[in-house]
Amino acid sequence: MKLQLTGKLHSIARDFLTNKIIISLLVNESDFSTDQIQDNLDISISKHRKKRSLDANAYAWVLMSKLAVLNKTSKEEVYELMLRRYGFPYEDDDGYIVITVKKSVDMGKINGHWIRYKGNESFTSYLMLKGSSEYDTAEMSHFIDGIISECKEVGIETLTPSELERMKAAWHSNIQ
Repeated sequence: MKLQLTGKLHSIARDFLTNKIIISLLVNESDFSTDQIQDNLDISISKHRKKRSLDANAYAWVLMSKLAVLNKTSKEEVYELMLRRYGFPYEDDDGYIVITVKKSVDMGKINGHWIRYKGNESFTSYLMLKGSSEYDTAEMSHFIDGIISECKEVGIETLTPSELERMKAAWHSNIQ
């Protein structure tokens, strides 16, 4: 069972008998049972990052759909293009995710969002990109700004700067 909580660091101390570190946390959630906490835990602590709002995602898809109609293509193809232009590499604890395949491999058959990284006459390396559903607020804001610039270049109407700033302010305050 995995228990995921949010909170902040309360204190750090050292046990003088064992010389081990004691970390005390202030947890926001109070609706879990202490029975869920057992010995021999795997502990992971990371900085809290705001997730992007569904409104941001919906607005991105509205704009990408308009670009698709104008370019006579699918909104999914526009999405992949926007990810390549304005997206972010997928990163795990070991760094960026890169695969190298034979040049003849059709990357459309490999699940994920990929961008050509480097290659030679026989092999090509691809960098995996995050899908927008994995973006935090700052990443989603950057992604939408890129899509907006593409729309403006071809005359597609977008929100006014003040409307966009209000929407972004709502995204930033969506999750604390």
